[in-house]
Amino acid sequence: MKRSFYSDNITNFINSSTEHVLGVLAQNNEFSLELTQRETWIRQIALLKEVLFPYCGSLFFEYSIPRMGRRIDVVLLIQNVIFVLEFKVGEKEFLLSASDQVLDYALDLKNFHETSQKHLIAPVLIATEAKDFIPVISTTPHNDNLLFTVKTNATLLNETIRNVLLFADGENINSETWEAGRYSPTPTIIEAAMALYNGHNVAEISRSDAEASNLTETSSAIREIIFQSKEKGEKAICFITGVPGAGKTLVGLDIATKHLNKDNDLTSVFLSGNGPLVAILREALTRDKYGREKEQGRKVRKGEIMSEVKLFIQNVHNFRDESLKDDQPPFEHVTIFDEAQRAWDHQQTANFMLRKKNIPNFDISEPEFLISCLDRHKDWAVIVCLVGGGQEINTGEAGISEWIDSLNRSFPEWRIYVSDKLTDSEYAAGKALEILGTHKYVVKNPALHLSVSLRSFRAEHLSLLIKNFLDLNIDEAKKNYQEIKDKYPIVLTRDVATAKKWLKEKARGTERYGIVVSSQAQRLKPHAIDVKSPMDPIHWFLDGKEDIRSSYYLEDVATEFQVQGLELDWACVTWDGDFRYSKDGWKCFSFVGTKWNNINKEERRLYLKNAYRVLLTRARQGMVIVVPEGSVDDQTRDEKYYDCTFNYLREIGFEIM
Repeated sequence: MKRSFYSDNITNFINSSTEHVLGVLAQNNEFSLELTQRETWIRQIALLKEVLFPYCGSLFFEYSIPRMGRRIDVVLLIQNVIFVLEFKVGEKEFLLSASDQVLDYALDLKNFHETSQKHLIAPVLIATEAKDFIPVISTTPHNDNLLFTVKTNATLLNETIRNVLLFADGENINSETWEAGRYSPTPTIIEAAMALYNGHNVAEISRSDAEASNLTETSSAIREIIFQSKEKGEKAICFITGVPGAGKTLVGLDIATKHLNKDNDLTSVFLSGNGPLVAILREALTRDKYGREKEQGRKVRKGEIMSEVKLFIQNVHNFRDESLKDDQPPFEHVTIFDEAQRAWDHQQTANFMLRKKNIPNFDISEPEFLISCLDRHKDWAVIVCLVGGGQEINTGEAGISEWIDSLNRSFPEWRIYVSDKLTDSEYAAGKALEILGTHKYVVKNPALHLSVSLRSFRAEHLSLLIKNFLDLNIDEAKKNYQEIKDKYPIVLTRDVATAKKWLKEKARGTERYGIVVSSQAQRLKPHAIDVKSPMDPIHWFLDGKEDIRSSYYLEDVATEFQVQGLELDWACVTWDGDFRYSKDGWKCFSFVGTKWNNINKEERRLYLKNAYRVLLTRARQGMVIVVPEGSVDDQTRDEKYYDCTFNYLREIGFEIM
């Protein structure tokens, strides 16, 4: 796959006319060529022809970074260095956003491009009209052959390249080998949604190694079921399961974006009961498309774009409410239910219907009602349920068993497609396949289970460590940690300020970091952490370093309800006395009034355990865990509430700061 608009060796580039290079760029440009873009390319070409004549190597104009939905202005390969150039033609200042942008591009190559990983990568920001100064060249503290953004102007670009080359060592880069290198990105769900909505496919924006290969296999299997159901006039439900961060939501978004055309009956809709996730994805897609349209000089209204996005991503409760008002089949034949295990059981649904909708005696669960909505179609329908194991975190969440019971009870003619991994304990206590045994149409397909976490691209098996750690399998947890610690740092501290400093030192470019806590963590107020303080997930997850409402400011914190289904690059998990280690098992508490009360109900204990599972699996690159010191002066923060947990974590082997 050709990733750049124009590529050649430096000698040929210098000997080619500007018109030729410009013509190739224009021919490969997917948008209409605006005058400003043409003038920018002409300036870049002229400057590089002037600067590069002493060097041998290769260059690539407009190099694609599909994970981010962007293109690098120019990639230069000279000797043993990969230069990532971001031009700000006509600019006199170096904006922080521009510096982070080019560093993000370099990080993308370092993390996800196979043949870039062992070479020095130099992100270079060129504000062409900036005043002369001495460019600073320094490596980041991660010791991974990546420089901090080097800032320079047009006059000093030649000298900057020369000085970076003096800084580097190692073998020279073979251009053909580098260009043929496998690009295996692992996007956040926000990045993935934007890339898919902009026309990329799941293969372009996901890893392609053997362990992660069934991501595309799963998407293909679902598409085949959709076409088969339409062709044969059947109704089918598919359960996609997987470990935390394995890409279930990514598969769902891939299916939904493949069928956005409202003019045919293959139209699909992505539904989620996760309010923060829906709001964040909608806002992210809207902001991204609005920015792209503005860049192309088109006049657009943000509200119009948001209206389009809302048709693609909907809150499942709105879908449910519309189906209550109207007994006709929904417009869509294909629905994707994200986090389907969180749908409400019969009791929770009945209580809600009575309190909020004034509907007494509502006698079915949310899963059964949602299936019945699609069952209204006379010809065919497909439901795709994305199911996370051990992810139920709220009262009344039914888990996968209620979906299966509903199918057995009320929809005997529906075809059911599942993986053979529904025997795992996280899915209906390991009895899901047994419950399905009474249904006459069950097809098992291994491609419907995603077994490798893609969220933490530095440590695919983080979820196994967290599972063993929470299940108190300490020997296995120790082994898991030894396998991942060199790639995925986990550190332990008792001081929130130390944790904040660690996050800021680790994050580069716009890598997002933030503090996450349990919604029951009510005695962290002395550490300036208040779970009851209002926070807006949209600002927390999407806004930049300059916004005090963003996660970067480390002032507002997010709970399991705001972060489930989303990711950070680096996370601080701050523990409270709600979930305490003991040799007899985890002790669970809720804070009421002035004291901690035991949680005895097994269901609520499981929700709290799952809350910590969610928090501990949010970070893609590493995390710091804070178990604060107790206080002899505060009976609600007795030292013993925290010390046992800290000692248990230390025994696993996490590094102490």
